[in-house]
Amino acid sequence: MSAFAEAVSDGRVVAWRNLKRIPRIPELAIFAILQSIMFVVLFAFVFGGAIPLPGGGSYKEYLMPGIYIQTLAFASITTAIGMADDMNKGLIDRFRSLPMARSAVLSGRTSADVVYNAGILVILMLSGLVVGWRVHGTVGDFVLAIVLMLAFTFAMAWIGVLLGLLVKTVENAQQLGFLVIFPLTFVSSAFVPVQTLPGVLKPIAEWNPVSALVSATRDLFGNPNPYPSDSWPGEHALLLSFVWIIGLLIVFAPLAVRRYRSIER
Repeated sequence: MSAFAEAVSDGRVVAWRNLKRIPRIPELAIFAILQSIMFVVLFAFVFGGAIPLPGGGSYKEYLMPGIYIQTLAFASITTAIGMADDMNKGLIDRFRSLPMARSAVLSGRTSADVVYNAGILVILMLSGLVVGWRVHGTVGDFVLAIVLMLAFTFAMAWIGVLLGLLVKTVENAQQLGFLVIFPLTFVSSAFVPVQTLPGVLKPIAEWNPVSALVSATRDLFGNPNPYPSDSWPGEHALLLSFVWIIGLLIVFAPLAVRRYRSIER
């Protein structure tokens, strides 16, 4: 086998190992799903009536793409926790001592997380249909939105890998993950229109990667997406989304690989 084919094969084995853990620890998926559904109920039925949309439209349809992207962003914390847990248990040292591609540990983790979060995304979409979310775009637009969200999941997984390799305990991985992801998701257009934010936060929210992904998926789903008329991020959300995804991969994937190679045995 060539070096690349060997790396792909080893990565597939590690990804399968990570996926096999899910049925053995079902509470991880259950808690992730329940947390997301809680946000749906909270914002749709408790705060939804107090958040008017400029130009009108269904707030529930406006909300659901934000819930999807928020859930996928927070999934990187699960990745960080998993990497930190493997480090503490000595599994990373064991993998490093085996005759396998060094890249397999990281590529296997990120690939497995994309598959895992794709399943959670399906459940969230079904719950969105129950509360009133609908897709008004074409089938092609719907597929493109799914591809966009899974690509974003892959990019965020590399951030989680890096965070998990930087800390020494699972608790620190969780705290650091929330410290990074929480403001990223809430200072955005995920739950409220950008126009309603204070002047200082408005430009941050407009250029936020979460806002770009949320706006792009809203447009593809045909859901309400109010944005200032002179906003470049609002008018080019799909392009900006791909730029952010590629940029995150270019920055964080090499940093994660470099950190992994520098870990002491």
